[in-house]
Amino acid sequence: MSVGFAIPRIVGADHILRRGVEVVAAEADALRLMAKQLDASFVAACQTIYAAAGRIVITGMGKSGHVARKWAATMAATGTPAIYVHPAEAAHGDLGMLIAGDVLIVISNSGNTGELRPFLRYAKSIGVEVIGVASQPESLVMQQASLKLCYPAVREACPANVAPTTSTTLQIALGDALALAIMDMRGFSLERMKNLHPGGTLGTRMTSVAEVMTSSPKLPVIAEGAQMSEVVDVMTSSGFGIAGVIDMAGRLKGVITDGDLRRNLHQLHNANAAQVMNRAPVTVEPQMLVDEVLRILNTNEITAAFVIEPEAAVNNRVPIGVIHVHDLLRLGLN
Repeated sequence: MSVGFAIPRIVGADHILRRGVEVVAAEADALRLMAKQLDASFVAACQTIYAAAGRIVITGMGKSGHVARKWAATMAATGTPAIYVHPAEAAHGDLGMLIAGDVLIVISNSGNTGELRPFLRYAKSIGVEVIGVASQPESLVMQQASLKLCYPAVREACPANVAPTTSTTLQIALGDALALAIMDMRGFSLERMKNLHPGGTLGTRMTSVAEVMTSSPKLPVIAEGAQMSEVVDVMTSSGFGIAGVIDMAGRLKGVITDGDLRRNLHQLHNANAAQVMNRAPVTVEPQMLVDEVLRILNTNEITAAFVIEPEAAVNNRVPIGVIHVHDLLRLGLN
């Protein structure tokens, strides 16, 4: 007796890979098409969202609802207060989440999703501006919307052209484009971004060098004329494996690392710091993000670097800190 399950086919690895490539290529082609078709309506939508006195309320049903949640989360994380409201729940009391001064964004691939009707009627009754997002320009959503964002009506990657795939990819990309364009309009700073992302990997990556560096008076620095025995003592006692060579004004003239010691073994017994140092050391700045600094250290195959304040009024080569790769690894970077 049949229980309604299809008999599984034996599919080879080549077919599986080919199908994966086809899906990704189809969605990439659709994205390129949408990028070419963005026009003044996109600009108007950004300006409307930016100027909203209240919040951005975003709704959608089914897969478009999942996308709507992503839009709301991305906007909120980039400086635009936004919430998602389920259209079915809205018809059972949650319409109260929408008030005058808000902007309502309605996402629907077909634009004719029945559950959206109560939301659209209520928005119109209280004078809330509606931004419609759909692939069908003559659909219910677009007829009710005061601003229309129409993306290309392309075939789904699904063989039967049924499962939302290409359409939801376009919706997600369009939401990202709106959020980041509005973020630029707001002049959304890295500091504000960090305040909204204090936890997790993203929060760690937005940590600045100034927050984790070792600063004075613990810097491993030594005078240009110091003998190499003093240099080695500074390098080993500090635990950084590096010594900064400074002039009388405290400016960094060079650095000495383990590699410099090995390259100059033949003259260490009678050389001073200035004769052994690397005169073009890699340095970083306090406002740099730790993720970027780790990349710099790895690229240059070094374990530590001095931190220089480039905006200092005078003596802007004076080291204000030192950062070691272990400081970064302890944060969970890799």
